[in-house]
Amino acid sequence: MQMKPILFSGPMIRAILSGVKTQTRRIIKPQPGDHPDDDGYMSTIEARCLYSAGMLLWVRETWATAAGGGYDAREDRGPYWYRATDSGECDGPWRPSIFMPRDASRITLEVTTVRAQRLQEISEEDAVAEGAMLWWDALTEGQRMIEYAGGRGPVAAFHALWDSINAKRGCGWGVNPWVWAVTFRRVKS
Repeated sequence: MQMKPILFSGPMIRAILSGVKTQTRRIIKPQPGDHPDDDGYMSTIEARCLYSAGMLLWVRETWATAAGGGYDAREDRGPYWYRATDSGECDGPWRPSIFMPRDASRITLEVTTVRAQRLQEISEEDAVAEGAMLWWDALTEGQRMIEYAGGRGPVAAFHALWDSINAKRGCGWGVNPWVWAVTFRRVKS
């Protein structure tokens, strides 16, 4: 069975662990042309897909080595700390998710479906499955000063979440890039 790593931010890790997040959208690279009527267009996109049903994804997140002999209030008392959920002493600095080794990963996801779509085609149901409402609810009122997508709700929250991560990379909501909409379920690691 094919396995590959996937990165998630702290809020999205918490959403996965709580069972709220069951989808993720990843930008298709390179972006296809804007000619969906061309013969073979979808098969060309699908040939470039990095995800497939049944594939296992091991989650990379910000981590550190647990403190040797120090105070450890975590339930699992394992060798690693995870910034999304743990606080306390650790032996070194927090390490970026990109450098997490496979043996430090605590979350494994199984891909159930994958489809290509334009970012702005997301439904309210899919925005909820992205964990956007949990993320939105965690923000303070001061961080919600801008109204997105004409109001509040799952799609508006996802719009704000997407832009907070991707706008600075030139792939914001307004660009409406093609994305892989990946649905997954959490499996025992």
